Amino acid sequence: MKTIDKIPTGKLGRTSKMVQTGVKIGGNYLKYYSKKAFDGSFTREELDENNASDIYDGLKSLKGSALKVAQMLSMEKSLLPSAYVEKFSLAQFSVPPLSAPLVRKTFKKYNGNYPESLYDTFATQSVNAASIGQVHKATKNGKNLAVKIQYPGVADSISSDLAMVKPIAIRMFNLQGKDSEKYFKEVEGKLLEETDYLLEVEQSLEISKACSLIPNLKFPNYYKELSSERIITMDWMEGVHLSEFAADNTDSEKANKVGQALWDFYMYQMHELKAVHADPHPGNFLIDKEANLIAIDFGCIKKVPEDFYVPYFELAKKENINDPDFFNEKLFELEILRADDSPKEIKFFSELFHQMLSLFTSPFHEENFNFADESFWNNITDLSEKYSKDTELRKMNGNRGSKHFLYINRTFFGLYNLLHDLKATVKVDNYKQYT
Repeated sequence: MKTIDKIPTGKLGRTSKMVQTGVKIGGNYLKYYSKKAFDGSFTREELDENNASDIYDGLKSLKGSALKVAQMLSMEKSLLPSAYVEKFSLAQFSVPPLSAPLVRKTFKKYNGNYPESLYDTFATQSVNAASIGQVHKATKNGKNLAVKIQYPGVADSISSDLAMVKPIAIRMFNLQGKDSEKYFKEVEGKLLEETDYLLEVEQSLEISKACSLIPNLKFPNYYKELSSERIITMDWMEGVHLSEFAADNTDSEKANKVGQALWDFYMYQMHELKAVHADPHPGNFLIDKEANLIAIDFGCIKKVPEDFYVPYFELAKKENINDPDFFNEKLFELEILRADDSPKEIKFFSELFHQMLSLFTSPFHEENFNFADESFWNNITDLSEKYSKDTELRKMNGNRGSKHFLYINRTFFGLYNLLHDLKATVKVDNYKQYT
């Protein structure tokens, strides 16, 4: 894969790159409408593929939070056309890495020394490049190590990057008014946390220790003395990415073993720790030869406050969803319904969220749940398409729900997607034996 010798770090340079991308997209639309004029049956597939490629090419050269947004969107399989999902999913664990000279320059900037002075051996060629940093293999005192180096300028460009993608997000999610700012602040805060590698090391140590009692689940050791604000050193873990395992695996017992470990890991964090790994994409998990799950990234941890946790999981119970008065009371607590809503808005959003929650919480209503069940996924897709085309919804204030929904829902959708890819069946309450 071609390496990158320079990343735009200033606001002007990054904005210019996005403007160039915008010009390419405009050209794609002109070509599309020209072809459409001569052939009425011409579809949007080619337009989507061209736009997805141009947007991704622009973002991957910027890296940082701009590319992180693409990674987050790649998990929204029911929200984006397949061309975007396919292209943006590359941001999960496969983007062009920094060149060897830039790696050494960046390492010295962050640590005051070149990598060869800290490790016995250090491979300047990256083995894994993602949105915020890339991983190199190293050795020290006979141990194989993974060294994660943050891309230059990432932390400093988060606010300006989000300002660039804000208009797209407002349109995509129908956000209106000043109230929408709380969602952008939530994303900005989490992205800033992800650039603090000292915080990530602390979070990694805390969660790996707390979850060590869950079987078939492994974590690397972390080395504080070889880590800093922009560099993390941990054990090198042998395994394949979860997506690769899921694509090749034909053994349902192994799939269920991995799926159960994944489910128990998340349920234990959510219900026992009230803090959860909120970045559940395949690049953050490895599977070893014994079908053990290995969690390797704890940069994005979402703390779950009690005043959100209680009503959120009260609505995971079937009897509560089907009690209209109780249901609406909880919708107000979760900021889905608002005091200034009209009777029409209350009726509309109550019905909308009743449909959504009845579907999305259905795994919690069973003793065992099969995530390979295509009817479950078809229903999610149908519901998403129904409301994405709803003209009535576009007329209403789309700022619905507590800011905590952003990362909690992202966590559950990501978890569901991973379990679906694995085709796993899980015991829903199995995690309770570890609490």
